[in-house]
Order: sequence, then structure tokens, then C-alpha cells
Amino acid sequence: MENEWKNKKRKRKGEPEKEPMYTAEEALKSLEIFEPVQYDQIIEITPEIHVRFNDAGHMLGSSIIELWVKEGDRETKTVFTGDLGNNDIPLLDSPTMIETADYLVMETTYGSRLHLRNSEKAKLFLDIVSETLDNGGTVVIPSFAVGRTQEILYEINKIKEETDEEEFVKKYKTLMKASVYVDSPLAISATEVFRENTNLFDAEVKEKITRGDNPLEFPGLKFTRTADESKALNEDPKPSIIISASGMCEVGRIKHHLKHNLWNPKSTILFVGYQAPGTLGYNIVNGAKTVKIFGEEIAVNARIEYIEGYSGHADQEGLMNFIYSFIQKPKNIFLVHGEAEAQEIFKEKVEKETEIPVIIPEFGETYEIDLDKPIEMTHKIERKISKTLKSEIIERLEKLKEEMNDMDGYVRQDMNNENLRDEDIFRINEKIKDLEKQILNVIEG
Repeated sequence: MENEWKNKKRKRKGEPEKEPMYTAEEALKSLEIFEPVQYDQIIEITPEIHVRFNDAGHMLGSSIIELWVKEGDRETKTVFTGDLGNNDIPLLDSPTMIETADYLVMETTYGSRLHLRNSEKAKLFLDIVSETLDNGGTVVIPSFAVGRTQEILYEINKIKEETDEEEFVKKYKTLMKASVYVDSPLAISATEVFRENTNLFDAEVKEKITRGDNPLEFPGLKFTRTADESKALNEDPKPSIIISASGMCEVGRIKHHLKHNLWNPKSTILFVGYQAPGTLGYNIVNGAKTVKIFGEEIAVNARIEYIEGYSGHADQEGLMNFIYSFIQKPKNIFLVHGEAEAQEIFKEKVEKETEIPVIIPEFGETYEIDLDKPIEMTHKIERKISKTLKSEIIERLEKLKEEMNDMDGYVRQDMNNENLRDEDIFRINEKIKDLEKQILNVIEG
């Protein structure tokens, strides 16, 4: 579908059309070579290699992998965490704790940060949503199709059981009167997969289902499958909640909802997941005054909120607890899948608190592991940089110059605003400090 849309643009420009990377038929055919496996089951790849998948608690089906490799009379065990989940994701079980490993390869997405706890984020969510609905605005939630959408649906359903405080009940009623649209075909399919695999939910949720209280259903919940149904949401003047993928606002229907709501001061864009640098979501969260969507300049007048606690990744404390859970500690730890700053901060913490040596491998590096010797990098593949990428860097630098000039004007304008709150000034200062640090990292690197 994406290729078809791009080909229409190519035709208008007089450019040749391109073949899609794969067809829908080929995608369906590929399923024939997939083989399902169960958690906690040791699988023989060869007589010398065995693996076991364990629940990583990140999303439905995510896995920590234990890998045993036998060479002669020696067996080495390596554990790959993949993405580790939060201990307090309400629908899923907590990540499996592994008892032994010779070597550990682990993620560090939130290696430098802590999340809000569940009770705080549920209250914050309700405050933001009810205030926006009372104001006559729409709440747009850019959410990853698998995991976060289902978690948000569960949280909305659960809030009513938290308390009987008058103010809380009033806000909850405001929420329940509103229509909640899940506008993402993939999110709808994923929700159905969740419903079919309730055996993987945590104990509390299983008990609710046994009592007939399905955590993924509540009044006002509607699913929009077609493009026409999606477009109709932006023509409806009634306040509502729209949950739509993608979570970083790069592709999908979310861009249409942002186009129709970002300019509106009554509306709120509520982010509930990690925003990677360079994405549209990252720019919005970090205070962009205008953004380009489908080639059109859109003013960011809506209320922008970010509840980080909804991330599916373990925070620094969760990552450390995973390491502490080993009875036989790993000889070495490799840190991957995280920004450089998060990796460095987490490396320092791990080495200081556990005294386990930590390596942050770079692109293309190969390490040889031998139980009797220190780990050694044997060779490195140099990354070839294309001319296209080089020109892209120059273009980005030029664009960055323009954006810095725009930022200078906006910040000075804000500083002259007598109604600016102290907390706003503090937030602007912190963001500029972060930007300064990132620029210095580029220069020093």
C-alpha cells in the first residue's frame, strides 16, 4: 500500500514506478516457514546447540533467549534479553528472571532513566484526558499498534475501580461518556490476538476475565477499520479520544489526526511511548512550534503531554534487577540497543554495583569469547558510507541551521512573555541544556 501511494507521487513527477519490496501474497506465503514454539521449552537446533525462549514481558510473545553452545567438552551459555518489559505492565507477566549465564547481551533503551509508577501514570492520564474533553477538545494518542494500545485500553477500563473520591469519579464519568476510537488496523488485529492469548496475562488480569470482566472492552470503545471511517473521525466535532499508530508519528493514520488537531489549542496530543531522535513525535515532544505534515506547515498549538511510564521497556531499575537476579553471575555483559548516553551511564552503574566487566560493542565488531581467556575483539567491518548519505548529512545540517534560527526567535519571544510560569522557564532551560549536550557530543565525536 505504501509503495502504491509513493508510485502515485512518482507518476505525477514523471518518475518511473518502483516494484514493492514484497507482495501481500508473498507475505502470506512466508508464514508457511514459521514454526511456533512455547516458552520454557528447550529446543535442539543441532546436537551441539540448544535454545530456550522465556517471557520477556515486553509485548505478547517477546522473548529472552538462553543459548547453549557445546564445543568439545566445554559448554558456553549466553543470554540475550531482547527488549525487557516493565514489571508493572498490567496485562503481561513480568520478565522471567534467569539464574545462570556465562555471558549476557542486554538492551539499554532506558539505561539512564526511571519510569513513573503505575498509580501515578493512571491518575495523570485521567487528569489530562478529562481536562481536554471538558474543554471540548480531542485527545490524540500516538500509540504503537502492539502492546501500548492494549495497555491503554486496560488502564481506561481499570481506572473506575481505583477509588470512590468525588473528584475522581467526576473525571472518570467524563472519560466514560466520550467515544474512544482505536484507529489502526494493526492495533485492532493485535487486540484480537491479545484476546486469543489470555493465558499469557498476569494472574490479576486472568482472575478478572474468569469473573467475566474483559479488560479490553468497555462502553464507548469503537474500532475503525477502513480509511473512510478514519477520515470521518476528523470531521466529527464531538470531543473524543483517538488511539492511532504509529507511536513515533512517522507513518500511518496518526499523521492525519495530527494534521487536524495539532493546530487546535483545545486538543491534546498525549504521547505514551519512547520517541526516537529525528522522528516527528520527538520533535513535537521537544517543543517544536511548527512541523511539516504531508508537505504542509502545521502550527503546534495543542497541549502536548508525555507519560513516559507507559513505555514497554524496563527502566534502569528494572534492568539492574534483571542482572541482580542471576545466581551465577555472567563473566561479561554486552550492552546493545540504546542511545550512547544511556549505554555509558548504565555501563558505569553496572560495573560499580556488580563489578562485572561491561562492553559496548560498535557496529561491525566481532568478539571472540573463550571461558579461559579475556574477551577479545577479533576484527571489525568498516561501514561504507554512500554518497547519498553524505549529501543527506549536509542537507540535515542546513535544515538544522534554519531550525536553530527559528528556535532562537521562539525562545526569545517566550522569555519576553510576562505570563510565562516558572516551571515553563525551567523546562525550556532543561531542553536547551539537553540540546547543548547533544551538539557537544557530535563535536567531540
